[in-house]
Amino acid sequence: MKLIKLDDLNIFVGVPVTIAIQDADGGDQAPAVKKTIKKVQFCPDRTHIRFYFDDFYFLAVPISCRVSQMDGQWSAFDSESGLTYTVKKVQVF
Repeated sequence: MKLIKLDDLNIFVGVPVTIAIQDADGGDQAPAVKKTIKKVQFCPDRTHIRFYFDDFYFLAVPISCRVSQMDGQWSAFDSESGLTYTVKKVQVF
């Protein structure tokens, strides 16, 4: 695993993705949602990466997360909260 790099996330901008957040304990989970990411940028204090869905709503992922990326899927694990954030390109046929 490696640290988050903003440039690695530009492949998800403007394409349909599914986003899931899971906890380490396997408790109740929210379902994965389909979204299109409008832009990806640092938050003002540079502690999080923001995945914007429009000009207002975003998902913030701590920059301290350890990440893995392969085949159109990006995952980040936050050891402090025990959460794993996953962004995956949707296969369109």
